[in-house]
Amino acid sequence: MIRILENTKPFSSVDLQSLLRVNVIGTSGVGKSTFANQLAEVLAIPYIEMDALYWLPNWEEPSDNDFFTILDEQLKRDAWVLDGNYSRTTAIKWGRVQTIIWLDYSFLRAIYQVVTRAFERSWTQSELWPHTGNRESFRKCLFSRDSIILWTLITYRRRRKNYTALMKNANYPNIDFLRFCSPKHSQAFLAHLQTLVDRDGSKRS
Repeated sequence: MIRILENTKPFSSVDLQSLLRVNVIGTSGVGKSTFANQLAEVLAIPYIEMDALYWLPNWEEPSDNDFFTILDEQLKRDAWVLDGNYSRTTAIKWGRVQTIIWLDYSFLRAIYQVVTRAFERSWTQSELWPHTGNRESFRKCLFSRDSIILWTLITYRRRRKNYTALMKNANYPNIDFLRFCSPKHSQAFLAHLQTLVDRDGSKRS
């Protein structure tokens, strides 16, 4: 089922044991990595970034078989927060996932954030993933078919449609789907989880 958490009331139905294996999804630019990192930190479990698993040095791409093998190995852990979409890996990543969190922010927010991020990365020339040498550039962002800005423009509506269909798919009856419609909602959720973690720690001490 889909739970749209628009205020703090439904948070009471979420427990820590259902958040041992989480996949954070959403269109490019909504802040999946930031949220997933924060969630992993609150829960004190490993954070796994799919982009970091996928991209090789000099923007080379692995074969699907190699990528699937790497991902499958990473997901053998007992607990993780997985950041990323890669729809062709759905059968692998959702085989063990307990909860999927969809950051379903507005189109304007997604575009604003992806443009801001792309320009900042192009200006600072920061390495995106360790030991790859992969960096954004203004040329890549603005004049390339691989532009992340263009990708967001093209895929935003399609992904919303696909995610909605997946969350109603009878093949995933045991997965808990949470859908956050704004950063305010997702941050309130993190705050609630921190309260649960603190309370759980107090009981054990």
